[in-house]
Amino acid sequence: MEAGILHHSPFSTWCIPKRPLRHFRSSSPTFPRFIINSSITNSSQSEGYKGPKPTRNFVADWVSNNDNVARSLPIYIGGFSLLAVLLNRAVSGIAPVADAGSSQSRADLLALGLAVTNILAGLVWLSIRPKSISKVDPEGVECRWISPNLPDFAVSELEWFWQSLSAVTCCRSLVIIFEDSCICQIGVGAESSIGGEAEIVDAAKLIKGTLYRGIMKSGAQSYLANLSLYPGKSELPFLPPNTQAVILQPLGDKGIAVIGGDTIRGFSTADQAWISLIGDKLDATLTKSVTSNTLLTRDTGR
Repeated sequence: MEAGILHHSPFSTWCIPKRPLRHFRSSSPTFPRFIINSSITNSSQSEGYKGPKPTRNFVADWVSNNDNVARSLPIYIGGFSLLAVLLNRAVSGIAPVADAGSSQSRADLLALGLAVTNILAGLVWLSIRPKSISKVDPEGVECRWISPNLPDFAVSELEWFWQSLSAVTCCRSLVIIFEDSCICQIGVGAESSIGGEAEIVDAAKLIKGTLYRGIMKSGAQSYLANLSLYPGKSELPFLPPNTQAVILQPLGDKGIAVIGGDTIRGFSTADQAWISLIGDKLDATLTKSVTSNTLLTRDTGR
């Protein structure tokens, strides 16, 4: 009986020998499994973003979406105020001339002035509107000419320069003058007197102009945001006549890149800085491969 009591006592577990643990190796590594409570996931999704949210200016949104109504609003307010003043004058029973020096007359006169001012302001808002800026299709012919005497790596560099500009900016025309010669003309060019062909770049005439000399003297990029406002447009007859903007990028002290765009103020500040950087890269490549003795101008190449 004592043996039975001992077997069922809580201390009997210390007397029972335990089997040694066996370790099993699996062919694939095991990773810990995480069980995500679905209720927690649903609650987190329902709560959403708890951070600061941007505020909206509903007045500015309404004005931008209703431009014509916002510009006409002062006219309606001024007209309504003018009618209200005249109606009040007529109903009040005050003589229009006899009591002209009374306080009521002075208040009416001030209200009339404010109403007329509102009407005039609305007329000005309707007459003056911001000019929409859009792209234009250059008027000219497509051309792609690179000096045949340039080495292959220089030609590849020029093609990369053009592809980069035309892909990420509003550039539609590219002309490069180096060592007093035109070595590249790609994009849309002005149509020459010979139908179907682009205007040949007269490098000697461009070098004598004020634009080229000014760029070489300053050594800095020049941005003509609205080409039609600059008298120097006449020095760039090889560009399409409706070219909207031009960047003149110096290539060291040996040349210049003329970049024509199809949008007024189409080159942003970031574009200008980036063009300056890749212009330095192009200058380093051309300096190693281009000399005045190896160049073949377009005039003699035909």
